[in-house]
Amino acid sequence: MYYETYGSGSTPLVLIHGGGSTIETSFGNLIPLLSKYGKIIAVELQAHGRTSDRDAAESFEQDANDVAALLKHLKIKQANILGFSNGGTTTMQIAIRHPEIVNKIVVISANYKRDGLLPGFFEGMQQATLDNMPKPLKTAFLKVTPDQKKLQNMFEKDKNRMLNFKDYADESLRSIAAKTLLIVAQHDVVTLEHSVQMAKLIPDAQLVVLPGTHGSFIGEICSTESGSKIPEATAILITDFLKR
Repeated sequence: MYYETYGSGSTPLVLIHGGGSTIETSFGNLIPLLSKYGKIIAVELQAHGRTSDRDAAESFEQDANDVAALLKHLKIKQANILGFSNGGTTTMQIAIRHPEIVNKIVVISANYKRDGLLPGFFEGMQQATLDNMPKPLKTAFLKVTPDQKKLQNMFEKDKNRMLNFKDYADESLRSIAAKTLLIVAQHDVVTLEHSVQMAKLIPDAQLVVLPGTHGSFIGEICSTESGSKIPEATAILITDFLKR
């Protein structure tokens, strides 16, 4: 499992990328803005970027177990976890399945039920091919793993992970004990109504709605807006939440 570390300090912040992504595509613009936080560990999940694959389907549950195993390997007893998009769904699974290793979580643009995504999402996913994958994500993958077959494999596994996604029970979200910050964009692929519902279910969760689209407010490569100061504001919100 590939990971990178930045900075130093106790209670590291673990960053979990979105589907089809690498550390750089999800967090290349955000990591420098979070530099004042302290120690950061950015990971790449199964079949993504520089992490190897296994003879098994991807799932958010397995991704959660992989991150927990990494922290155990690194002898880190507790961490803050931040996940974007599919990484946010994985972050919730970590808090549900491995509460003992979690201090706080930041869940960005993630869903826990299928109907939390915009209408037509799953219908479009059924017809999706590698040609539909955003070019910046394909380019970034091939830059760190120059193998077209591995890119195709990652795409198919990501696609099937979403198509096979089953709703989480409301009770699962109610069981999350970690302090939680939910962030979503005004024009995200996750509906505002769904994000509000999540904030109601997770005990004492805080919800922030920011202007922009999916990923734009963290400077994600496919939606970053030149000259925008919103990612800086997002980093301040995140750091303030984690430090309190």
